[in-house]
Amino acid sequence: MTTKRFIAGAVCPRCSEMDKIRAWRDDEEEKQYRECVACGYQDEQSTKVQAQSIEIPTRVNQPHSAQPEAEATVINFIPNPSTTKH
Repeated sequence: MTTKRFIAGAVCPRCSEMDKIRAWRDDEEEKQYRECVACGYQDEQSTKVQAQSIEIPTRVNQPHSAQPEAEATVINFIPNPSTTKH
């Protein structure tokens, strides 16, 4: 039999009690289980390695060119146009 261990700092999703969740793994079924000893909440997750889905292209994960899209121009800011002399 697999040893059931308490998970430090884990919070139960049903009753919100901290340090009441214990977890164990069944390697024959390739599943990981957890349960709350306070309210009886239980769930299971598969430990099988799943194929990763294709990443959605975004501006962050796409390569960018080193050239800027527009030509840079200099802007001169005048702090208070009514009190400064040009």
